[in-house]
Amino acid sequence: MLKIGGLKLKSNLILSPMAGISDLPFRLLNRGFGAELAFVEMINARSLGHNSKKTKFMLSTTAEDKPLGVQLLGCEPNFILRALDILEKYEFDLLDFNAACPAKKVTRRGEGSSLLKEPKKLNQLLKLIVKNSSRPVSVKIRAGWDQDSLNAREAALYAQDAGISALFIHGRTKAQGYSGTVDYPVIKSVKDALEIPVIASGDILSAALAKKMFSETGCDGLAVARGSLGNPWIFKEIPAFFKNGEILPRPDSREVIRIMLEHLDMCADFYGEKIGVVIFRKFIAWYTRGFRKIRPLREKASRVKTKSEILKLSADFLAAN
Repeated sequence: MLKIGGLKLKSNLILSPMAGISDLPFRLLNRGFGAELAFVEMINARSLGHNSKKTKFMLSTTAEDKPLGVQLLGCEPNFILRALDILEKYEFDLLDFNAACPAKKVTRRGEGSSLLKEPKKLNQLLKLIVKNSSRPVSVKIRAGWDQDSLNAREAALYAQDAGISALFIHGRTKAQGYSGTVDYPVIKSVKDALEIPVIASGDILSAALAKKMFSETGCDGLAVARGSLGNPWIFKEIPAFFKNGEILPRPDSREVIRIMLEHLDMCADFYGEKIGVVIFRKFIAWYTRGFRKIRPLREKASRVKTKSEILKLSADFLAAN
């Protein structure tokens, strides 16, 4: 059980927001495997404030897409307030503020992980959000800006002081991006300092690594990101491993293709076949990762334009595996 404000979750495994990934089909597919709380893609407060149709489309949801989190990116109080006002019209359960994104186009605007350099400003922004949000508020941070400024504990305490209900932390610095190793001691220092739930992320790529994160940090929950790409089974594998130490066998090639094609159908239904196939193409490499003779398939997959082409590639893949 994990409680974030008034939101009560049966599972402490959460599907993280990922740019260009966490659309409605992706969320629904992973929910079918046990991901209880999922997030839409990161929403830019300025874009939402300008009534961007693309940004509003990212907020598309259904009755089955619950509980749902929205992650907001920004640093300008006026645009954040405007975004909060617009978001009040949407149905979701948790508002997360992003102070973790390491992308240059984000940090050069003073957003995302650049806020770790100004923990007092982060505190002020979070106070504004908590005051004006009707949903529980959380924040996502990183270990720090770089190895010389590992200030996650300080930033986390400022965030807790603002009245947030939970904190997400990725155990790498902004400078690391998604490379290098996760700093488990930094996450533990944050967990030990806070009274609110701490949800950890970074290299949750397997049940064993999930166990390592829990064991070394004492965190209250895990946010799964890259570990779910082409692998919704991870939301079954982690609970099984925690329950009785069982390592579930990897799905065979037919099961992988079955789920991959189910995901494809969901994308085509949601976006229409033409756009859906283009959006889906990147997932083919993730689903077929680790199998034999996949290089030719991946090269062709980057150019497919129709569902029938993907069905043909899938048949070729099964013949080779």
